[in-house]
Amino acid sequence: MLLRHKSVVLKPRDGSFGTDIVFITRKGADAFRMQHESNAITMSGTDEVLEWLWTESKGRGYLVQERIRLARIQGRPFDIRIMVQRKRAARSPWTVTGSYAKVAAKGYLVTNVASRPIPLLQALRAARIEDRSLPSQVKQAALQAAERLGERYPDLRQVGFDIGIDKDRRIWIIEGNYQPVLRPFRLLKDSSMLRTIKRYQNR
Repeated sequence: MLLRHKSVVLKPRDGSFGTDIVFITRKGADAFRMQHESNAITMSGTDEVLEWLWTESKGRGYLVQERIRLARIQGRPFDIRIMVQRKRAARSPWTVTGSYAKVAAKGYLVTNVASRPIPLLQALRAARIEDRSLPSQVKQAALQAAERLGERYPDLRQVGFDIGIDKDRRIWIIEGNYQPVLRPFRLLKDSSMLRTIKRYQNR
């Protein structure tokens, strides 16, 4: 992956809440910068990188993704959680039932559900993203992804998508969670989304 992309993200297969994610960035011909949480080191050569990963991972597997240069709020990257659900009825349409933004802590690259959520529109304003069509584009991307997943998994009824907006205002689906945590919705002042989500879960 590092031959194709300057920077990649390694996510433990059994990880959760953004823990133990490693960012690797190529620095020149044979140097790599590794960042884990708020700690960063530079290594020489792929052998040293692989040895470090093996020691840190304790044999766990990783998922490898191209790193997305996320838009930032006060210098900290953020991404967006979009909740989509559908009713139990056959061919029930997918609906966006909730959204919020997650902002990385100072010095970190990972946005985390442990951080306090903020409303989507508030996050876009804070990031100085003025494209008024962007919220609907983000939600449409989540709906399209859910429809494709629903074709493959007909019993699937909810997905929490993590969606990133890069510095060029392009939209990226980072991952989908089939059992998304609802706690961030409870922390929002607007409780209507949580009520809608629970209503869909019971239908």
